[in-house]
Amino acid sequence: MTGPDPLLVPAAPLAGDVDVPGAAAAAGEERAARTLTRSPWRRPLAVIGLVVIAAWVLIAVFAPALAPYDPLAQVAPKLLEPSAEHLFGTDNLGRDVLSRVLYGSRLSVPLALLLVVLATVVGTVLGAVAGYFGRWVDGGIMRLTDLVFAFPGIILAMAVTAALGAGLRNAVLALVIVTWPSYARVVRGLVLSTRESDHIQASRLLGASALRTLAVDVRPTVLGPVLVLSALDVGNAVLLLSGLSFLGLGARPPAPEWGAMVSAGAAVFDSWWVGLFPGLAILTVVLAFNFLGDTLRDALDPRTARALRG
Repeated sequence: MTGPDPLLVPAAPLAGDVDVPGAAAAAGEERAARTLTRSPWRRPLAVIGLVVIAAWVLIAVFAPALAPYDPLAQVAPKLLEPSAEHLFGTDNLGRDVLSRVLYGSRLSVPLALLLVVLATVVGTVLGAVAGYFGRWVDGGIMRLTDLVFAFPGIILAMAVTAALGAGLRNAVLALVIVTWPSYARVVRGLVLSTRESDHIQASRLLGASALRTLAVDVRPTVLGPVLVLSALDVGNAVLLLSGLSFLGLGARPPAPEWGAMVSAGAAVFDSWWVGLFPGLAILTVVLAFNFLGDTLRDALDPRTARALRG
């Protein structure tokens, strides 16, 4: 009697064999966990940046409840050193420095965000139009950006603000004029590199308008780099606004603005606390948004993402 054909009998699993689908699933879960662990958003600097930004946003919202005194009231003798009653001391007019720093977040941070949003919109629109239409449109817009770049940013902002008149509104407008060209150049380059691609040409052949092509087909290519540049520019906007206020071209007294407070501290150099604490506030905001911008760049850059996945 012959036995079963050995070719038809399933081989017995060896001791080291494992279930292939189960092993693949486990390997996939392990890779996903490793990618999550290596995600840019889990890095210490990213976490610090997000926490600091969230803290300043909450401070700006709840400043009236957090501030121990009215930021404009003379509540104590002038130039008192930091103490239990006045944690950051008082300034040259007897106002509580801590209260003024907390209320200053309601000016510096929102105005910096508004400045970046306006500059992003203006620069993105003009850069997209220049890159898509080319020819004389591109030449005219790019010559305008060259004209703005020909002057140092802070000098041009000072000149525009002085011509319009000192004040936060005019300072924001001047800084928008100074900062939009950087967005225009970035967006123009991205549009130039994609307008001849197959999907753009197909969209044109199907009769899509220029507005529809830019808003639907080109937007995904532009969005990532613009977000990164915007996040990095918020810190720069805080510095520029504070610089104009330091020079007397931004916030007008007695507004509790960080740059103006640092300027007041420079006038009373022996009372170090008057300018130190608003300066530290500027430093933390600038560093936090720089950390956020670096994290966005790493998260949105495909090459960095592939490196993180190993």
